[in-house]
Amino acid sequence: MNNIADYSARFANDGTVLSHADRPKPRYSLPRAIKNFRLLMQDKENTGLVFEIYDALPSNKMIPRVEDLCFSERGDYLRETEPNLAEILDDHKTLRKTPKGSLAHAYCDFMESEGLTAAGLVAESESIGRPKYDDLLQWLTDRSRDTHDLFHVLTGYGRDALGEQCVLLFTHGQSPSDGHLLIGYAGSVNIKMQVKGSRAPILGAAQQAKRTGRGAPKLVEQPIRELLKQPFDRVRAAMNIPEPTVYRECHKIWRSEGIDPYNLLTPETQSGELASA
Repeated sequence: MNNIADYSARFANDGTVLSHADRPKPRYSLPRAIKNFRLLMQDKENTGLVFEIYDALPSNKMIPRVEDLCFSERGDYLRETEPNLAEILDDHKTLRKTPKGSLAHAYCDFMESEGLTAAGLVAESESIGRPKYDDLLQWLTDRSRDTHDLFHVLTGYGRDALGEQCVLLFTHGQSPSDGHLLIGYAGSVNIKMQVKGSRAPILGAAQQAKRTGRGAPKLVEQPIRELLKQPFDRVRAAMNIPEPTVYRECHKIWRSEGIDPYNLLTPETQSGELASA
């Protein structure tokens, strides 16, 4: 693992340091990550635990990714035009002014139907009390976080349990991280255990998501404002994102087996739980 303090003397063209001198060296701890993953399986709505897992499994490729983007003309442009992606994404009034059928409309439809906001995800990430630093690493980390729900919209993966694992593995394909791998694959195995006997190709859906992420241009490096104005289908084609066929096959099979994809309990399990209530 590189010592981030070694990068405290490098600056972008606007004067922002690559890594703040006070930023501590990341500490890799698989046991801590596994502990938090187990807690997450007990409380799947506790998004803060996801960020705890990421903190426990820092990527040694993060600094090179920050350097590649932020010390380039593209990075200068993105930091000037999109300093805070969450604020842009939560301005639905402005986003709705784009043409019908745009990515912006698809995004607003998704967020409003799910009762989500970009600010809500920011709050979840900050709920574990991590210090924030005025550096390039913080900017790209925040930007990566803020694209999560855009990934849902562009890939077609829903907010059901399997959909969330697939989005994380798509994200791994975009920006490799042990945190994405742990949650994505261990979460998929956990789903498989919940629906024992199901014919649904759960791990196949996970693999397809990872391949799709690897084959798509990095969304975090794209001018999001401009993409939001464009037709949804055109953006998906330009990003080389195919239909999530295996994921949809899982949903189809589950429904034929009497399993609700958004409540992964078999009819037998449901009956048992009702009897014990």
